[in-house]
Amino acid sequence: MVEQQRLRVVMADDHARIRAKVRQALEVGGWEVCGEGATAAEAVELALKHRPDVVLLDINMPGNGISAAQEISRTLPETAVVMLTQSADDEDLFDSLRAGATGYLLKTTDPLTLTDVLRGVLAGEAAMSPALVTRILQEFKAPARRVLNWKPAAVAKLSAREWEVMELLATGLSTEDVANKLFVSPTTVRVHVSAVLRKLRVKDRESAFRMLRE
Repeated sequence: MVEQQRLRVVMADDHARIRAKVRQALEVGGWEVCGEGATAAEAVELALKHRPDVVLLDINMPGNGISAAQEISRTLPETAVVMLTQSADDEDLFDSLRAGATGYLLKTTDPLTLTDVLRGVLAGEAAMSPALVTRILQEFKAPARRVLNWKPAAVAKLSAREWEVMELLATGLSTEDVANKLFVSPTTVRVHVSAVLRKLRVKDRESAFRMLRE
């Protein structure tokens, strides 16, 4: 009987203890961990060197895991990219998917189930923590918001999340209300607003709203 080829994975996380725990679970499950890194740059380098079946990435590591996901997805389209992170932030989730990740798992995921989940990814399944699946469904089911009649020139300057923040604020919601609705912190909302004001070269929100309206 011919022995089945072991599936190969590169993983990157700046916490050595987490890497050791995940590595143990993967090896017990029959995977070969062909590379470990602690930064986004190392993740890309190892992926290009080993061309594994899967790359498992943390987000909050030096260089940012989402940047690594984008580079690996672009250069190695045959390699599946899966995020394994503590962040349940919607922005990290959607940015990861836009970067090419085919899975987004929280570090609360049982390590013993990880090998089967990753095999599912290679079989064409999406790897997603259940709570995050609900978030995605809510995002697509939410009615389109069109409080502002956007000027094309202004739209081009803003990211999708900045657009969403401004649309919600234009309905009269407070910063805290917007933060709760988007599952982010009030500080994150303020950062987005500051970015909008800077990009539009205005001093306050009302001036931004006026510029964004037809």
